[in-house]
Amino acid sequence: MLDLGDRNQVLAVYRSHLSKGRASLVQLLGAPLEVSSRGTRVMDSQGIDYLSCGGYGVFLLGHCHPAVTEAVVRQVRRHPLATRLLLEPSAAGAAQALARVAPPGLDRAHFVNSGAEAVEAALKLARAHGRRTVITTSGGYHGKTLGALSITANPLYQGPFEPLLPGVYEVPYGDSRALEAVLDEHPESCVVLEPVQGESGVVIPPPGYLREVRELSSRYGAFMILDEVQTGLGRTGRWWAAQREDVVPDMLLIGKGLSGGVVPVAALATTTELYKPFSSDPYLHTSTFGGSPLAMAAAQATIEVIESEGLVERARDLGADLLGKLRSITARCPGNAVTEIRGAGLLIGIEFRDSGSAAEFLLNMIEQRVLANHSLNSQRVVRLTPPAILSHDDVSWLLDAFEKAVHSTTDRI
Repeated sequence: MLDLGDRNQVLAVYRSHLSKGRASLVQLLGAPLEVSSRGTRVMDSQGIDYLSCGGYGVFLLGHCHPAVTEAVVRQVRRHPLATRLLLEPSAAGAAQALARVAPPGLDRAHFVNSGAEAVEAALKLARAHGRRTVITTSGGYHGKTLGALSITANPLYQGPFEPLLPGVYEVPYGDSRALEAVLDEHPESCVVLEPVQGESGVVIPPPGYLREVRELSSRYGAFMILDEVQTGLGRTGRWWAAQREDVVPDMLLIGKGLSGGVVPVAALATTTELYKPFSSDPYLHTSTFGGSPLAMAAAQATIEVIESEGLVERARDLGADLLGKLRSITARCPGNAVTEIRGAGLLIGIEFRDSGSAAEFLLNMIEQRVLANHSLNSQRVVRLTPPAILSHDDVSWLLDAFEKAVHSTTDRI
């Protein structure tokens, strides 16, 4: 019987039955086993607390939020999975809640299990309307299933799986003129982009860019598909990051934070008109576990918690405070290991002069018992995606750990 608290045993099982690569990486990092979590903390097998500032944007509510957890527990006791033959009330509740907070007009919800599945649903829905050409952006990240990978602009992940979907064109992120040039040759395409590029290292586009993409898409008859899987539901200090330019896309991709940090769930939100192919034929694009009662309970409770606890506003204010203080700490630290700190709400990117410094910093943060994330499309950027429920003591812990980690990184390079 596996001892879940025995690190060596767990590593051995990973090597035998899961991923050798992950086992080797964890061993190299000297990282512990995470075995429990609550609020802003993750606990290891030795009972040591870590401040949770990673998780790729999932934990805006923290871990095991009581309202979400209780809603899921009630649902799992009552009816965790559906037959898919009869109508199921929890899906209706989640769809109604999502429509309430979605941008105006995006009143149709299609629930899936992950952000990549939401991307696949959007690409298929676009094809059902005859849009077979896709325009993506450099540095964009949309997932690793085959369709999503086709528009994830990173040869490192794409190369082993080529040929991918045909008819995909890549343009520089933030460059509306380049986008217009492709649209001029391929009108009635679909344009897929993030309002802030997360995996590319928290890249914020120039002011007005999202409005220009919206205007160009409308002019050329293209669908604007906005990937807010990481940025949505309050992470950037707004319900949706595109709200900073009052942009409403044709399709909105939602995930990560919709789970409440409890049950994986994602969604595609769109208009009644665009949803017609899926609405008229409910078997055209389906998933056995998509929109399960368990996931729907989590999604509805999550939206209600974000509303009732004012977490969008909290993310905005806390993010601005953290960004200023992190920059101030960096300014007084010796050396030039950190080249820039940028962010939107509680999506914060710390860019280093090289990938080695970023890796060193990440290790130093673990030593200070703070969990952060690297960036899949930018090895020089470490991201902080803390919960919006950080306390004053949590903030002090994070800032102190950051300062020590920067000093240690500078000393060792």
